[in-house]
Amino acid sequence: MRVLVLGAGALGGYFGGRLAQAGGDVTFLVRPARAARLANVGLRIDSPFGPAHIAPQMVTQAVPGFDLCLLACKAYDLDSAIATLRPAADGRMAILPVLNGLSHVARLQAEFGAGQVLGGLARIQATIAPDGTVRQLNDWRWLSFGEWQGGVSERAHAIAAAFAPAIGMVAEAVPDIRQRMWEKLVHLGTAGICTVLMRAAVGEIARSEGGTAFMRGVLRANAAIAAAHGHPMPDAFMAQYDALFSDSTSLYATSMLRDIEAGLDAEVEHILGFLADAAARASIDSAAHRLALLHGRAYLQRRAALRLPAQ
Repeated sequence: MRVLVLGAGALGGYFGGRLAQAGGDVTFLVRPARAARLANVGLRIDSPFGPAHIAPQMVTQAVPGFDLCLLACKAYDLDSAIATLRPAADGRMAILPVLNGLSHVARLQAEFGAGQVLGGLARIQATIAPDGTVRQLNDWRWLSFGEWQGGVSERAHAIAAAFAPAIGMVAEAVPDIRQRMWEKLVHLGTAGICTVLMRAAVGEIARSEGGTAFMRGVLRANAAIAAAHGHPMPDAFMAQYDALFSDSTSLYATSMLRDIEAGLDAEVEHILGFLADAAARASIDSAAHRLALLHGRAYLQRRAALRLPAQ
């Protein structure tokens, strides 16, 4: 299977790098500056599952001939990613997006055809270090995917088989990818609202009086939003994340918080905005959702005005 990975950042660099390390036919579609750096020092992965140092195959312009594209950009880069990817869309290449949120799937289906786009999600904590190393921050390592209409197809099985030899990751074809994506959104939306509003990791919030109750309240509001849109959260899911948001030792923080603290663009509309809109459509009133969205939008306004401390 020939795999094109759009982006060699935290997600694309990790999953694509692990596949390349295992001997997979992987080509990274990257910007010229990233290509120059990777050509100079290679793709490095620092991980609890062992390091990797890869000399990656790369292109800076999309070309056809691939079986699968792993779309691993940030949600706010979707427009430019679509334009970049279009020359590779030959009608047979499947597109597996692992962007946060849900709204990108309909957009990709409209651009490339409903049959070419799978649902997908990544459950991993990773970041790019200042020297360009992809650094995995804990043992989360899951890549899940499936047909948008449900079921597990032959191509989903083939994708899982292609990734199976890769160490440090679990690639799973699932029959209910939309439910899985809503579950991730409930989890990520809770973590995003709480860590961004409080500018703190989960453990720091939990150690603060009222912090655990606040996080659990946001979790339940997000579960209610998902249920109102046809995707109730299983009891086991709620128990798992009740425990996660009660862990006073946790260093867990979202990439949205890391981006804000670094003065970068952030997936405010794609996560916080989507959830706030979904809550409104379901007539669910949540002050935390409105406040987090306002907070994120105000940050982006300040960033656009070049008024951040580092600007």
